[in-house]
Amino acid sequence: MSNLFSYEVIKECPHTGARAGIFHTPHGDIETPIFMPVGTQATVKGLTPNQLKEIGSQIILSNTYHLYLRPGHELVKKAGGLHKFMNWDKPILTDSGGFQVFSLSNLRKVSEEGVEFRSHLNGEKHFITPEKDMEIQEALGADIIMAFDQCTEAGCTKRDAEKARQITKLWLDRCYKAHKTENQMLFPIVQGNVYKDLRAECVKDCLPYAKCGIAIGGLSVGEEKSVMYDILDMLNPLLPKNQPRYLMGVGSPDCLVEGFARGVDMMDCVLPTRIARNGTAFTRKGKLVVKNASFKEDFSPLEEGCQCYTCKNFTRAYIRHLINADEMLGAQLLSIHNLYHLIQLAHDCREAILGDYFKEFKEDFTSNYDISKSRF
Repeated sequence: MSNLFSYEVIKECPHTGARAGIFHTPHGDIETPIFMPVGTQATVKGLTPNQLKEIGSQIILSNTYHLYLRPGHELVKKAGGLHKFMNWDKPILTDSGGFQVFSLSNLRKVSEEGVEFRSHLNGEKHFITPEKDMEIQEALGADIIMAFDQCTEAGCTKRDAEKARQITKLWLDRCYKAHKTENQMLFPIVQGNVYKDLRAECVKDCLPYAKCGIAIGGLSVGEEKSVMYDILDMLNPLLPKNQPRYLMGVGSPDCLVEGFARGVDMMDCVLPTRIARNGTAFTRKGKLVVKNASFKEDFSPLEEGCQCYTCKNFTRAYIRHLINADEMLGAQLLSIHNLYHLIQLAHDCREAILGDYFKEFKEDFTSNYDISKSRF
């Protein structure tokens, strides 16, 4: 394993699987558990790098599929990699693009060799192999990179899930052999859909390749949250204790708390900025659809006590006006609040773990959070 990366668990909750740790990377330390903003196209929509730092972002994500198609990984490499290209000096994680290949490209053909697909931008045909995926992510230059894997949709048959697991295993070995850069940490991805025996087998597949981190993929793709939590419960004792665990693409407030309680250390999602553009805010009590008419004359902040720039300076009435007038500032202010909300929630979970009161924190959060307002 590269000596540029290491992970240490500082404290564990004795009542749950929650952990507080530090993940050391070439671009700085990451205090876990953590929520990571998503910058799909080498930008977190609506926010500058300085704004991201002001709300406490320790790491951001970008997407291999999208950057491969536009502007192209070779151009990013010429620019000095993603850190210089987007002027971000903290850690960056890139996903493999596997999820996008399977979700955005209607016309695709999967084989043991790789995936043939058509671009969602212009229909142009492309072929990605595990080796090509490693080449692209190496050019992008993120600190943490993902193995190329085959995702499966919610409700797929066990037979299809097993076929995808076998291909994921084959591709992981090829990714590992093709990956040469010491300043990037490769995470294998645990797949298996909702089938526990397949998940357990996939963990076994991944363990020889997990040097300082492992990811959990294929959840929050349409199954009930209770099913996801059940899978996380069974995975928790099987995953390496001395490595960070990354639950991919999950990011509502209740899922953060429940995920951390099951041993997850890192989570990400496009949800906070996506719902912001639709006029919706996160709160500790559930979602707030601020674009609704009931907030027309509401001159209170989005959430009382919130210390984000938006809540300290603007009212629900003003933000509602911006959203309904289609002013870009509305989406920006809501994005600042939503990202701050999740980053602060993760921070509060960490403090609760370190202070030996995470169990009580989780119970208090759950009792105040309206699950009926948690679907987006």
